[in-house]
Amino acid sequence: MVRKKSSLILCGAFLFVAWNALLLLYLWGRPPIGRIGEGGGAEPGGKEEWGMGRGKGGQVNLAGEVIRLAEEVEVQLETQKKLLKQIESHRAVWARQKDVGKREADDDDKKEVKERVHQQPKTPFPLNNGVNIPDQTEVKHTPKPANTVAADSDQHQATEMKEELTENNKVTISDPSPEVVIPILVIACDRVTVKRSLNKLIQYRPSAELYPIIVSQDCGHAETARVIDSYGDQVTHISQPDLSDIRVRPEHRKFQGYYKIARHYRWALNQVFNTFFHSTVVIVEDDLEVAPDFFEYFRALYPILRSDPMLWCVSAWNDNGRDALVDPSKAELLYRTDFFPGLGWMLLKELWDELEPKWPSAFWDDWMRQPEQRKSRSCIRPEISRTITFGRKGVSLGQFFDQYLRYIKLNTEFVPFTKLDLSYLLKEKYEETFIKEVYSAPLVKIEDLQQGGRLKGPGPFRVQYSSRDSFKVLARNLGVMDDLKSGVPRTGYRAIVSFLHRGRRVFLAPPEGWTQYDTSWS
Repeated sequence: MVRKKSSLILCGAFLFVAWNALLLLYLWGRPPIGRIGEGGGAEPGGKEEWGMGRGKGGQVNLAGEVIRLAEEVEVQLETQKKLLKQIESHRAVWARQKDVGKREADDDDKKEVKERVHQQPKTPFPLNNGVNIPDQTEVKHTPKPANTVAADSDQHQATEMKEELTENNKVTISDPSPEVVIPILVIACDRVTVKRSLNKLIQYRPSAELYPIIVSQDCGHAETARVIDSYGDQVTHISQPDLSDIRVRPEHRKFQGYYKIARHYRWALNQVFNTFFHSTVVIVEDDLEVAPDFFEYFRALYPILRSDPMLWCVSAWNDNGRDALVDPSKAELLYRTDFFPGLGWMLLKELWDELEPKWPSAFWDDWMRQPEQRKSRSCIRPEISRTITFGRKGVSLGQFFDQYLRYIKLNTEFVPFTKLDLSYLLKEKYEETFIKEVYSAPLVKIEDLQQGGRLKGPGPFRVQYSSRDSFKVLARNLGVMDDLKSGVPRTGYRAIVSFLHRGRRVFLAPPEGWTQYDTSWS
């Protein structure tokens, strides 16, 4: 198209020049029409007057001829004017076409480059012994290169997964995207028993490339650092550089440890997402031991977390996961929960981008449970925990450990989650089936459960509470945790707590028609 327009312009210019040349040749080649003052009547008072036509002897009247030629020239000039306008219009069209062609060529080049970028995944941030990386990160060991997927590639994959889930409302074995790198971030300080945690992670890890282990150490504890370094290139050891005390209010001096933990979490997560450029992460602490299917669990739930905007985390922890409260025959059973569990949990970079600017200076886990952060979003949690804690020592001084945490049951049966249909966890499906199951269960009194003789079958049965105090009394008597955070009970979904009591499934639930949490119930 561009060549055609260019040829038309050149042709028009040639015709213009040729026409003017012919006109000049025509004028120059005409025979003489008389001399001035010699019968030509060029001037008034000559032998011929202006406008007299032919004179004596048939000679041409000069004045008339000049007028006629002037009229012809005027006509020719008008024709040339039209021709010039046509040339100018063709020139403008050609210029616009040339500009469009250039933009299309540029777009094609950009598209080709972008396709090459998508085809070539980013490599992780290079780590070398003794080399400082941004934010003064001290890297002790270099992991083997991992085929980390670029952030825009992750978003593209998440979009495809979301469209597939919307169309089929089903997650199958093809969904978990095996090429997605899911790093494990181990938060460490001064526990040399981190060795127990790392041993299990390495033992059950199916791939060092797909599950790189990053150990982020605070506190500067030399003996713990030596334990971490002993794993060589099986882990990446980074050290939080700011070990100074944090200025706090006098009444918060005893909570200095909580302030340092929040600072460490913020720094470590920034390293994972902004230095190593990962798109997701699973966080464990140095006193957690993982189950054999720990990695399988998070791999299978990654696309669910990606696709459901009303989910914001996946946790390996069940707060009411004591042996007597869970069904050992239901190792594959998973739930939605409005209570943020922590203790082995996955989040996406998009969530960290949302939380990081307002990250709290202390008590980060309770801060996560506030409605301003949760925004009515939920987490996934298992029936049987995929982590247990063995660390009584810590800033919480053993809070809940002796009474609850030491009795949490760790799953020992490998569940092939990536081969299961997990679409029942999507919000619409889950609420339709779970709420129906809860409120269709027979309403019983706690005495009926404790005596047991009057009830038949394994349940489920429903016990109803109507106030904060009634919830606490019932929870204590049934053996589940009775504390609430921002009005949300531990493991609760729509204020419903599901557990086993003497072998029967029980739902501790508010009256039907419940609408929202009461933050004053904390």
